[in-house]
Amino acid sequence: MRDHSPADKRESGSTVHAGRHVVLWVGHHEADTEGIAGSVEHLIDDRYRRNMHRPGRLARTDFGVHALLDHGKDGDGQVDLDEERIDLGNLHNFGLLEDIFSGRHHPLDHVTIGTKLKLFDLERATNLSGSGFICFTGAGARLERSLIHFMLDLHTREHGYEEMSPPFLVRRDCMIGTSQLPKFEADMYGLENNQLFLAPTAEVPVTNFHREEILGADELPKKYVAYTPCFRREAGSAGRETRGIIRVHQFDKVELVKITTPEASNEEHEALTADAEKVLQLLGLHYRVVELCAGDLGFGATKTYDLEVWSPGQNAYLEVSSCSNFSDYQARRMNLRFKDAEGKNRFCHTLNGSGLALPRLFAALIENGQQKDGSVQLPDKLLPYFGAGAIR
Repeated sequence: MRDHSPADKRESGSTVHAGRHVVLWVGHHEADTEGIAGSVEHLIDDRYRRNMHRPGRLARTDFGVHALLDHGKDGDGQVDLDEERIDLGNLHNFGLLEDIFSGRHHPLDHVTIGTKLKLFDLERATNLSGSGFICFTGAGARLERSLIHFMLDLHTREHGYEEMSPPFLVRRDCMIGTSQLPKFEADMYGLENNQLFLAPTAEVPVTNFHREEILGADELPKKYVAYTPCFRREAGSAGRETRGIIRVHQFDKVELVKITTPEASNEEHEALTADAEKVLQLLGLHYRVVELCAGDLGFGATKTYDLEVWSPGQNAYLEVSSCSNFSDYQARRMNLRFKDAEGKNRFCHTLNGSGLALPRLFAALIENGQQKDGSVQLPDKLLPYFGAGAIR
């Protein structure tokens, strides 16, 4: 999980769109298609180029620019062209960054806010479990529960996902199926000689739910949503984002999982990402969507969008979701197939993404909602769940 500081202030002073599109940025300015189309023409096939040639307008497409992003070498999804830095990873933003705290006060970070309002007790959590754990208290515990319920209701009632409450312990072969093992074994909490693991994400039990099965084509897509606590050792991350609740060993997460056909997986990936984005939009939080370049992709994924919410207290973007299409990679490992219209058994495609992950969402929410009097204003959408419009 990454966070990025907006040192170049690309969002400041610009018009930001909530739709699914690509925005190309040159330096500190939005890129006009007339000015850059020639520079990147050799990287874009004819299908993409037809949508790029719109004089005087931002370059927008309704699809991923693989031809561009595959050239990313530095982990930032960027390509050097004629000594200009063209950021090709930042797909779009939601909300105007310049409006956040405009004319108000210097933002406090979530640790200061949470401590003052007694939303969590990190010191006593350390006494209970060691460093890297959280104990939400009072209104903080209620807010955490409210966010989980809000997200589950949104995804089940409006987005059509079936809710699941899976076991929190999973077998070793399930961890192999979703590719957490063997590569990330050092980051996992293992039991029974590492034959049983605390789930690092609901992706593991939910995606494996149909392992070793042959589904009917008419059953697809399968759309599941599940809340689980997630457990990760975060080996090797000492000293990184260790203040507060940004990087911890146990955290809550609502996960979205889809099982679909190869023909539908790209479309389902876009829809899954939009479903995750909807949480941030309804909460009124500024965020950006970044398509990972090939060098940053997980070894099992074919395409990934990161959703990064703006954290005023951290002065950075925090990743709250990573929405990935794994093609048939995971399905082959768990022998998950479907019978197509011709009666042929084929491997399914699997997709997943957080919808969303806490507690980074929690941190961003209270930092963005802080008021001059020390209270935290909550989004209207949480009122039915939390029972109040502010925390004082």
